[in-house]
Amino acid sequence: MLRNLPEAPPGFVGRRDELTHLTEALRGHRLVTLTGVGGVGKSRLALHTAERVLRAGARGVAWADLWTLQDERLLVATVADALDFSDHTTTMPLDALGTWLADKDVLLVLDSCEHLLAACRTVIAGLLKACPALSVLATSREPLGLPDEHVVPVGPLPPATDAVELFCRRASAAGTVLSAPADLVAVARLCQRLEGMPLALELIAGQLSHRTLAEVERELGSRLDIAADGGNALPAGPARHRAVRTSVGWSHELCTPQERLMWARLSVFRDVVDADTVRAVCAGGPLLASDVDPALAGLVRKSVLSRNGDHHRMLDTVREYGRMWLDELGQTAELSDRHAQYFLELARDADAGWPGPEQARWYGRIDRANADLCAALDHLLSVRPRAALELAGLVGFFWSCCGHLRESASYLEDALALSDESGPVRTKALWALGITRVLRGERDPFRTLAGFCHRRAQAQAQDDDEGILLAAYLLGLTHLLQGLPMAARSEVDRTLAAVGGTAFSSAGRMLCRLVRVFALTAEGLLEQARAEAEDLRDGCVERGEWWTRSYTDYQLALISLFEDRPEDATVHALSMLDGKRHIGDSFGLALGLDLLASALAARGEAETAVAAYGAGEVYWGAVGHPQRGTPELGPVRERYEDTARSLLGDVYEEARLRSVLCDPEAVLRALLDGSARDS
Repeated sequence: MLRNLPEAPPGFVGRRDELTHLTEALRGHRLVTLTGVGGVGKSRLALHTAERVLRAGARGVAWADLWTLQDERLLVATVADALDFSDHTTTMPLDALGTWLADKDVLLVLDSCEHLLAACRTVIAGLLKACPALSVLATSREPLGLPDEHVVPVGPLPPATDAVELFCRRASAAGTVLSAPADLVAVARLCQRLEGMPLALELIAGQLSHRTLAEVERELGSRLDIAADGGNALPAGPARHRAVRTSVGWSHELCTPQERLMWARLSVFRDVVDADTVRAVCAGGPLLASDVDPALAGLVRKSVLSRNGDHHRMLDTVREYGRMWLDELGQTAELSDRHAQYFLELARDADAGWPGPEQARWYGRIDRANADLCAALDHLLSVRPRAALELAGLVGFFWSCCGHLRESASYLEDALALSDESGPVRTKALWALGITRVLRGERDPFRTLAGFCHRRAQAQAQDDDEGILLAAYLLGLTHLLQGLPMAARSEVDRTLAAVGGTAFSSAGRMLCRLVRVFALTAEGLLEQARAEAEDLRDGCVERGEWWTRSYTDYQLALISLFEDRPEDATVHALSMLDGKRHIGDSFGLALGLDLLASALAARGEAETAVAAYGAGEVYWGAVGHPQRGTPELGPVRERYEDTARSLLGDVYEEARLRSVLCDPEAVLRALLDGSARDS
């Protein structure tokens, strides 16, 4: 069951009637949209409603933050990520997602649709048509305008009750306890002036960390009066708009110069950001490196930022204001350049660290930075296409393993079209694009790779050894998937002999050696394949590398099954799954579960084998493919699935279905823990 919800901030106040109404509305309507002005609390209300649905236990729940998206380009991919769908198909993205969701009972929450209304209408209409059990809860500043949409306007908190409670809680968090009757009367007056708007209340309560309640009431009151009289400070608009705008603007004025500059510069980020990244991108000029931590702490105290550990988040309404000031300062282009350069350097470091002990950490770092990497690519495509080409090529392999094949292919295609770069950077990008296309199962990979092979010849002329090796790996992989192991081995052997070097001196050499192991296994040269796989695995273990190591375990498990050694096959399949779990590779987990199931069936453990087969079936569905792999895996899978079926008899299908309906991650954990103890 899907359980993808962000962690709810503490201190939810009021909204009992709204929560009850929304829970009932979701039972009777497939599309419910919460509408209201920015800062009224739509997202918080949606999150707590989704938590209620999840606690009820009957449905899966998934949450997609759309405020991180600059345009509709990544909308379907973002929704797919939220739904744990790692699209490895060649069909249209929305069709592939609809096919996967077709039989699932899920509540999908789309937060902040207002800037993507037309695209959201298309996606929601398509998914609701394809998925009978799906329902959607959206938040937007205006209705989506779809048939059968149930619109729920979200109003402010009642000023005399819930608004006062929220203000007092936030004031207490800022270090000021308000309990005296006179204070509560003053708070009630403030809440009335602020129209009960939650964002305004939180921002103004944050000022009590360094101002008295009387000062806050006096100064804020005068500003609200000016706004209500149509003064120049704010645009005209409804009182609730004025309350939020006034609160944001006054909070900005009361910040120190360093905090105001930090606020503006932080608006360049699309997602949560850690302090080290903030220091690297935002420090400079009048904002010294030593000013960064105090400025962040000040913005947290003033409720401009929320903090979870070392990560900071800015609400989109507050970010809009910061972006306006960044434009006013004339620093938008400079900060966008610095932001993009930081993430380009991050990708360079990740690529350099791929063969070593930090590999798993880099996979996690690249996956978490997805929104900002996309922002960097968007900027670089418009101002520095060569840098965009380099960045897309560097993250392409990471993204392919983390399930971002669509994003990877899209950015690579655009960067290749916009840049006339002809050196190693282009070779790497073409290689990464080839990987995405092979993993998506394109039927004619040789035609797809024609352009890459042309560049490969250029790489040879430029003495680009790594480019030649990567080309050989990709062509070898293509041969393997087509059932041509001798051609695959010939390709990598010829290249390894030509470039020389030690086995672990680069990622390309490791990948080519892995192709050799796969080819030897497929050719039936099992003793040689096992020896080379063990040697390659030992080197990976010594270096703390996981990706190649997990695929050597895959081959060692397969070889063990060919040699009727199911106990050894189980050990290696478990090790493969552990490695793939380390780096978040859904495709690899699907392969590993098939192998583990086969090994368990060969050991006579039919019930556990069926659990593994069922979980594998779910993971295969989550990448949009039926079971895949190199050709020699198919007969093994079929043989041992028949073994499990014959051992269980009539209860086989019931057991398989029970596993398919379970949370696949929970099944995987149980298999790893239980099988590891038994092996």
